[in-house]
Amino acid sequence: MHSFFAMMARMKYIERWSLMRNTREENISEHSLEVAMLAHGLAIISKERYSINVDEAETALKGIFHDANEIITGDMPTPVKYYDEDIKKSYKRVENIASHTLINKLPADMQVYYKSLFFGEEDALSFLDRIEEDAPIDIDTLNLDKKALDAYEWRLVKAADKLSALIKCIEERMSGNHEFDSAYESTRSFLEQMDLPAVDDFLQDFLPAYELTLDELQGL
Repeated sequence: MHSFFAMMARMKYIERWSLMRNTREENISEHSLEVAMLAHGLAIISKERYSINVDEAETALKGIFHDANEIITGDMPTPVKYYDEDIKKSYKRVENIASHTLINKLPADMQVYYKSLFFGEEDALSFLDRIEEDAPIDIDTLNLDKKALDAYEWRLVKAADKLSALIKCIEERMSGNHEFDSAYESTRSFLEQMDLPAVDDFLQDFLPAYELTLDELQGL
């Protein structure tokens, strides 16, 4: 008997934003679905508008599982997780242990299909940071480097994660909850500084609709 998928089903019990007063609670299951959809959209924008040969399906898969280890670790508040480098590194080790624990709940013949979804992000993003230290990577070089494309997909997932947080802030603020004012400003600033054209397009073309009512949305 293997318990991987039964463990995944418990994502719906892990609440996000635990230090904040919420008008509506959010769990990591619904968050992960939203991140997957947003990452998928960002990948398509990157491909169609900027000729970056990302795999939109693979990017969405990365979004689905990006927080899966929180089934074991819980959702650590961002101010705590990134308080300093020592805590950041220690928590990353805990996340890796949690990911290994979950992967090992799969049959051996299935594990290889999930490892890249659980362990690829940190190495991929650090790789992309290293090759961009001297100059921004150009699209032709990016499209010829499978590892760089993988890293770009993880960057889109990171952006989608932040977009999901920004959307949550918008929804809370629209409900009159000013607890999320500061989080809105810092998250929006982070996204604008990511230097990703697909993200800039999303902020301009899609984000404003989140502030509309259902009747207004249906009229568009």
